[in-house]
Amino acid sequence: AMDMTRALPEMPPPGDAGTGLAPPPKPAPTAERPRAPLDTSYICTVDGDGNVFSATPSDGSYGGTVAAGLGIAVSSRGCQSWTDPDHPSALAPGKRPRLTPNPALAVIGGERMVPFGTPGGDVQTQAMAQCLINLTLHGMSAQEAVTAPRFASYSFPSSFEPHAYHPGLLKLEGLIDRKIGDELAGRGHTVEWWPDRIWLAGSVCMIDADRRRGMLTGGADPRRMACAVGA
Repeated sequence: AMDMTRALPEMPPPGDAGTGLAPPPKPAPTAERPRAPLDTSYICTVDGDGNVFSATPSDGSYGGTVAAGLGIAVSSRGCQSWTDPDHPSALAPGKRPRLTPNPALAVIGGERMVPFGTPGGDVQTQAMAQCLINLTLHGMSAQEAVTAPRFASYSFPSSFEPHAYHPGLLKLEGLIDRKIGDELAGRGHTVEWWPDRIWLAGSVCMIDADRRRGMLTGGADPRRMACAVGA
């Protein structure tokens, strides 16, 4: 059972996922390498016929090689595999890594379509979940949902080699009430404060296409270069 009063100090013990595979080796705390150039982007659109599109283009050439005589850049996404041969996601022929890009499309009641997504590696799903909750549960507009302050956990191995791991680390944007940060620290989180609306918290964009009201509204995150355009 989940204890809402106390944070786990590190990765939780593995459970039985029904795979029959041995659990992955317990990761050791590690530090990040210098960040690669920003390359991921996100785009969503809804046309006049109601078709909805959501995509997160992301396959940078940094760290990759160019095939001799072909000029083709080989994908560097292998960096999301593991070099530990005992890990289920170990790099091997014929295997594909689990990737971080997560374009999403929420269908609400069959009459409300919400494409949304963001750059940001492992922060993507965290930022996206918070924005969707803001929109659907807190009744915010699309723009309010993506502008609201966010947080992100780093208490798990990064998807990118060398799979940096920071047990208990939780980062909060500065606009969050300091009392909330103190409360979370009291529950066992290692709280660090980000500046207001930092690019590391993702850059979620979304469209709220509500067929019941015949309305299209968009939200563009101010944390990175983004815009919402209607025509």
